[in-house]
Amino acid sequence: MSPGLSILVTVLGIAILSMPVFAVTRRGQKDADAERKGSRFLLGVGDFLIHWFMWAIGPVERLLLKIGATPNHMNAFGLLFGLLSGILIGTRHLEAGGWAIALAGICDILDGRLARAQEVASPYGKFIDSTLDRFVETFAFLGFAVYFGGQTIGALIVAAGLGGSLLVSYAQARGETVGVSGSGGLMQRAERLVLQILACLVDPTVTRVAGWEEGTLLLWVLAVMAVGSMGTAIYRTAWIARKLP
Repeated sequence: MSPGLSILVTVLGIAILSMPVFAVTRRGQKDADAERKGSRFLLGVGDFLIHWFMWAIGPVERLLLKIGATPNHMNAFGLLFGLLSGILIGTRHLEAGGWAIALAGICDILDGRLARAQEVASPYGKFIDSTLDRFVETFAFLGFAVYFGGQTIGALIVAAGLGGSLLVSYAQARGETVGVSGSGGLMQRAERLVLQILACLVDPTVTRVAGWEEGTLLLWVLAVMAVGSMGTAIYRTAWIARKLP
């Protein structure tokens, strides 16, 4: 088992063991921040995981507040990890790239939570947060593009994945400018991040055991993500259009 996969198995083991503790200690209580934002994971099926994860990173959030970290710090680190993920993936270090994507995603969550805890949430913060998210996602896809650069099908799938991901966010952003918040759909940012992270971490081991070329599993996952993202973008576009006069 590779070091990256060993870390993943350890993290998942700790996570699974902590879930009953969360269920007992919280007794059905949900994270107020996630509820206010209307966070939905896997069309609501995975909502328990959202509230558990917010509880799990609570100690990190409290530590950051104690040392005086700001949302801008989280934005900067998130951008840095996003850039690093693209470089690592493009240089064929998939497992390290997957962990970089995970760290960028955690920074993205923490910047908003710090802003609300410190009561400094603002239109500026919302703009910077959502815009830098697109930069981070683009960096990862640029890494995938380099990784699959020698394959026509691979390049097409990566391009479709990037285009679909950006269209999902664009449809919601444009809807909000005309007074309709068109969120929802199967392949939102959280789902895309989880798929990218798991594919990068698992692919080297799975392909080695199966005797496939490295990147095979990752390419299939990116294809699923591309189809799902395009479908989500179409769903949001149609939903917003129906709400408009």
